[in-house]
Amino acid sequence: MIEPTTPTGALRGAGSATGAPVGAPSFDLAATASAASPAVTEFEVVSTTRVPEVTAADEIAALVLAVEGVVQLHPGRFGEVATYLPGRRVAGVKLSEQAVEVHVVLAYDTPIRAVAQQIHAAVAAVVDVPVQVYVEDLAAGRAA
Repeated sequence: MIEPTTPTGALRGAGSATGAPVGAPSFDLAATASAASPAVTEFEVVSTTRVPEVTAADEIAALVLAVEGVVQLHPGRFGEVATYLPGRRVAGVKLSEQAVEVHVVLAYDTPIRAVAQQIHAAVAAVVDVPVQVYVEDLAAGRAA
């Protein structure tokens, strides 16, 4: 069993010489390891780098942009159409438990209804909620 001891030594900043706050219990691990207890285990930090996760919003955005005639996803008039993720957002795709909203800009020379139906079919194949497609604008250039 680890016995708490009182920190000793000169005060440094707001804590003791060991870095612990004054009056906080500290533990003598050297005495504990030598007293017929198992050896102290060392831990290794593997990585602290956070890798961005690919989310359902990213997958839906890729599906929509792959439809011929779609120029880009549209973030809405005030940028309100988005899925918010830690540290970033996916504009033009709004996921909720009730529905998926997809807001797009189409090329001016594409058949709007047909392209909207293709977008709906592509997204509906990967989600279990209703899909709503909004054509927000038409672009003068051709779709890529």
